[in-house]
Amino acid sequence: MTVAAPQGRAILAVASECAPLVKTGGLADVVGALPAALQTQGWAIRTLIPGYRTVLAAAKRPKTVLTLPDLLGTKARILAVKVAGLDLLILDAPDLFDRDGSPYLDATGDDWPDNDLRFAALCKAAALIAADGVQGWVPDLLHLHDWQAGLTPVYMAEAGAEQPTLLTIHNIAFHGLTPYNRLKKLDLPMSGFTLDGFEYYSHISALKAGLTQATALTTVSPTYAHELMTPEFGMGLEGVLKARAHKLTGVLNGIDTQTWDPVKDPAIKRFSAPGGKAANLRALRAEFGLVKSDGPLCAVVSRLTDQKGLDLLLQALPVLLERGGQIALLGSGDRTLENAWLNAAAAHPGHVGVRIGYDEALSHRIYAGADAVLVPSRFEPCGLTQLYALRYGALPVVARTGGLADTVIHANAAAIAAGCATGLAHSANSVAALENALTELCTLWRHKPTYARLQRNAMKHPVGWEASAPLYAALYAGLVDTCEDLS
Repeated sequence: MTVAAPQGRAILAVASECAPLVKTGGLADVVGALPAALQTQGWAIRTLIPGYRTVLAAAKRPKTVLTLPDLLGTKARILAVKVAGLDLLILDAPDLFDRDGSPYLDATGDDWPDNDLRFAALCKAAALIAADGVQGWVPDLLHLHDWQAGLTPVYMAEAGAEQPTLLTIHNIAFHGLTPYNRLKKLDLPMSGFTLDGFEYYSHISALKAGLTQATALTTVSPTYAHELMTPEFGMGLEGVLKARAHKLTGVLNGIDTQTWDPVKDPAIKRFSAPGGKAANLRALRAEFGLVKSDGPLCAVVSRLTDQKGLDLLLQALPVLLERGGQIALLGSGDRTLENAWLNAAAAHPGHVGVRIGYDEALSHRIYAGADAVLVPSRFEPCGLTQLYALRYGALPVVARTGGLADTVIHANAAAIAAGCATGLAHSANSVAALENALTELCTLWRHKPTYARLQRNAMKHPVGWEASAPLYAALYAGLVDTCEDLS
């Protein structure tokens, strides 16, 4: 069902990254995919992102639409440009964003010491656009993503902007904390530094600012929305979210099914059925230096962090290898985990292959070739890895948490008999449960007809925005209509 937006309604999305221009994780994929998904519902989205070097390099002949001579103490301007089908507004502030490293980390892997100022400037710029518009364009609603956009409602109130705001929590583990003595530098009102505002244990929390001040909240899966209100998953903000539970909606993420399509993907040997994966499997083994083995080739494409449970997978690795299984891993992050996986590859040549880094094209080849994709996260707001895996017929083996629980149908006897099973799910944060799941995977893999049926189920499973885009459109419409009724 399409929810048509009245003519003239427009959304300003505010985010720290946006695929394909700049990406460190799933946030970028979602921010990059939502404009096309919502366009089908009648909503036009312009996306405000920082002017990192990679972003400016991709922006051909941008137009300056707003000059900001003193944006939190730095010179900046807003550039308008269309790139890769996206309608972008770019915050060009060289002192803040023209530097080596990633969006959040310097070349040594440490946080930029001025991250608070960098993303406060992004929020301030968004508020000024909301208040005054750019060359006659004024958004009807602002869609904010994670802590990097969390201060926007505070600056909007100071600027007199009255549009509704929707904050999406992609990962509550990151609060955007900075010391209290940064209030003046960030041009934040003392009146907001309260328990009901953005104060968090004597610090400024950019995320809490958004949680308390945004008109409405969403997160990226229904299960994660419930989990966030518990001490186990709320990361110290469960009380805030309980108080605003009536404003919180879990909307499941989707993926761009044009970019991720095994029938059309230029990065792989294309296929439309599980049998077509064989050539990609052989190519993947060759690329990772793996020998032919009597077991499933499992893949991991992930940030290497505690959240992702890859230390648990290291402990369960012997069970997989003893049953003929193999692993091809692509990822980067925590140096201790990187070294541990490199050591595992050295200890098991031909059976464990590891690439440290980020490589988008390689990730496509991995999904296309793998028999299974392992996602043993301790918590996972939504996860896109398992959705890519489903699309490419690589059975996801996932921890039963967050969006993983919402997207993978466990292959128990009943689900297999009913013809709806798409993967395997196990208890989170348990080596024993992961070992059992890997054993079950190897058993299923040896029964080729059953495994092929599960792969076909996976490839048919809906993973796009068809269901979620109308939910966002309805949320937008409700917020804008309510705001107009109150004005």
